[in-house]
Amino acid sequence: MFLQDKRTSALVEILEIVDLINPAKSTISVRVQKGEEEQDPESIAKDALIFPSGENLPLCWVDADYRADAPGK
Repeated sequence: MFLQDKRTSALVEILEIVDLINPAKSTISVRVQKGEEEQDPESIAKDALIFPSGENLPLCWVDADYRADAPGK
């Protein structure tokens, strides 16, 4: 899966999807897509990532307490 780094607009390959959807993890391992050579994995904060379409990540992926603020709770 590919997402975009908000700071650099670079595409990044998500190495562990499970970490991406786990709201308890604030950083994940990615591989920046530059040129033709595969880059070394690096860690990035999930709040620095968006979908290539410009949409933010779902709240349930980044906030472990996302239900605490839900209306009617």
